[in-house]
Amino acid sequence: MNPSTALARVLVDELVRGGVRDAVVCPGSRSAPVALALAAAERDGRLRLHVRIDERTASFLALGLARASGRPVPVLTTSGTATAHLHAAVLEADVSGVPLLALTADRPPELRSTGANQTIEQPGLYGAAVRWAADVGVPEAGREAAQNRYWRSVVSRALLAATGVLSGDPGPVQLDLPLRDPLLPEEEPGPLGGPWAGRDGGGPWTAGSAPAPAAGPLPDAPRTLVVAGDGPTAAGRAWAAGAAAAGWPVVAEPSGGAWTGDAVRGGALLLGVPGWLDGHRPERVVVVGRPTLSRPVSALLADPRVRVATVVTGSRWPDPARSSGLVTRAAPPVTSASDPAASDPAWRTAWQDAAGRVGAEVDALLDAAPGLTAARLARDVAAALPPGAQLVLGSSTPVRDVDRLAVPRGDVAVLANRGVAGIDGTVSTAIGAALACGGRTVALMGDLTFLHDLQGLLTGEGETRPDLTVVVPDNDGGGIFAQLEPGRPAHERDYRRVFGTPHGRDLVAVARALGWAASAVTDPAELPAALAERGPRVVVVRTDQRAEAGLAVALRDAATRALG
Repeated sequence: MNPSTALARVLVDELVRGGVRDAVVCPGSRSAPVALALAAAERDGRLRLHVRIDERTASFLALGLARASGRPVPVLTTSGTATAHLHAAVLEADVSGVPLLALTADRPPELRSTGANQTIEQPGLYGAAVRWAADVGVPEAGREAAQNRYWRSVVSRALLAATGVLSGDPGPVQLDLPLRDPLLPEEEPGPLGGPWAGRDGGGPWTAGSAPAPAAGPLPDAPRTLVVAGDGPTAAGRAWAAGAAAAGWPVVAEPSGGAWTGDAVRGGALLLGVPGWLDGHRPERVVVVGRPTLSRPVSALLADPRVRVATVVTGSRWPDPARSSGLVTRAAPPVTSASDPAASDPAWRTAWQDAAGRVGAEVDALLDAAPGLTAARLARDVAAALPPGAQLVLGSSTPVRDVDRLAVPRGDVAVLANRGVAGIDGTVSTAIGAALACGGRTVALMGDLTFLHDLQGLLTGEGETRPDLTVVVPDNDGGGIFAQLEPGRPAHERDYRRVFGTPHGRDLVAVARALGWAASAVTDPAELPAALAERGPRVVVVRTDQRAEAGLAVALRDAATRALG
């Protein structure tokens, strides 16, 4: 049993032993082991499980259960902004003396303050509003007996504090649960490796080897790859232009400004092709912004054979793998691509040719798939926008589909809430962006993202109505999980309940009820006309979670086939 699963099962067992009879879960990846343990406890008849999409709703549901029953009720969230949505209920529980348990899954400590995806400082998040808060610590292999005692002790203390048995002052408690991969039960932990092994297995930040600061130009490295993540648009565009001048390929996420016509299309797919990187590995990777979308990109940045230079614009820099050997404020290069000391034209051409072959294979597969899939929708929406338009992307699957499948465009502004990568508030963010832009704005977001901020569609009397079209691939729940570890057959029994979270709503009817024009699109030929109509408007495309997961595998296979 891996450590994360062990913690989850002990925690749930002790909660039940301590009197918990109801628990509330919101879908998420980092919280997966605890969600599965709670689902197992419900199957065994030990508690009653309630699943909600919106963390704010979930927390007040738990508050109501706890208030009416007098028993402590846990509410479980994944990491990041999900935890912030519990705060209002925690405040109410504090003043009302209600035994609410906030179980906040977290990234492990080594990812905090590194720019890692969906990571904030969660311990102590609720301040003085809780009766007690504990940073439970990361579970580790080889310490089963000691950790079992510790975990049960922490849970017992949390229940005592929440119920006020000793103090006479019941109220909310937070248990912050930092968990490392592997998160799911069928995976057993191996020796320390991957991004945490560091250079030569010893970690790059040992004494005397911290990243060196620099302000001057970068030294020459002909085989340089620029990886551009989310960040200031101006910096991204400047580095895209500089990389083109220097003859360096660019792998760019859509929302960082560097996603221009010179960027490598589908860089995440290309880097994920087995064996391809062995013959095309860069000597150096220059990181601009915060790359968070792609596991192949993260693996490249953790590769000890690659020198990583990180460009900063402020006081912080992203370095989840702690692999940066140089942290710099260097300006983009202006060196001509003809300078042999600065570029390797044949190597860059190989990257461009490979991306072209992968793109052609991907397009053929998307065009041949029946109906309008979410993957094709991402490609086609990005392609259909007129120059000067604005594209707002929801976190989860849509931004990743655009990253992997769409042709990069420098004539379209792309925005996304990738700071903490939450799905919350995206409708309102898109409306704000549309009102600020004054021009054509299209937002692409999943159905759960849409429902999470449904009240954002409400526009009061006298308020400006945005020229915004919200495009929603509706797979009736959390479709991204079907493409990740929770979607594996081993978890089929609990997938639909705690990950798939089907909502069963007609989103066209929902949008119309809130005063927006809305329509459903089923055929690719219908999409251009739907996008051409002015907003405010909602366009819904029904898709299938499992079919999209199968298509994602087929797309990776197609990329491999293209370079075989």
